[in-house]
Amino acid sequence: MKRVLIVETNVAKYGDTKEATGLWLGESAEFVDELQKEDVQFDFISPKGGFVPLDPRSMKYIDHSIMRIYEQPDFIERALRNTLKPADVDPSQYAAIYYTGGHGVMWDFPDNIEIQQLASSIYQYGGYLASVCHGIVGLFNIRDHNNDYVIANKNITGFTTSEEVIAGKRKVVPFLNQQLAQKRGANFNKKRFYKNYAIQDGRIITGQNPFSVRSVAQLLIQELK
Repeated sequence: MKRVLIVETNVAKYGDTKEATGLWLGESAEFVDELQKEDVQFDFISPKGGFVPLDPRSMKYIDHSIMRIYEQPDFIERALRNTLKPADVDPSQYAAIYYTGGHGVMWDFPDNIEIQQLASSIYQYGGYLASVCHGIVGLFNIRDHNNDYVIANKNITGFTTSEEVIAGKRKVVPFLNQQLAQKRGANFNKKRFYKNYAIQDGRIITGQNPFSVRSVAQLLIQELK
């Protein structure tokens, strides 16, 4: 079984504000927890490589399983201190790429050409694209061999407009996931706010919000077996 590449943000603030954001811890840790249960190997990458900040709000949603991963020396070192740079990664070594969320990704995922190229290579060679919550923004500008958006005409999901309003970030974020996905031609699916929901369409697997991480991981693992 090939490895899974986990993408995390380097962004620590909401745009030009002083308000802290970053990786939503559970969206990495819970995913890793599911992979470890099945002995699936994984690596971590970020647009700049190196340090990954944590969204302080995500620390309010820690349970024992998240804390167990968070405290692992390997996770601390590879997921938080020293993520790989895009140039360090050989896409042929990966069966899937998974985009974590946290609001920070809205500023450094969509326009990162290097990670888009890695994802495109993984997908074109039969691999999987996966995301959860705001991580969906990493898929928005990936194109296929016909130069079409890979999410066009695909059933996907991500953090919804109503969830953005409830989170109090509607006026802070640079765009709305739901609107931009639809502009790319995707069929945006959703369920009630903050409920577990994951959907698969071919080799694209997406989850709506932070409570959907394990469902995304389980769908992907079934495909990798």
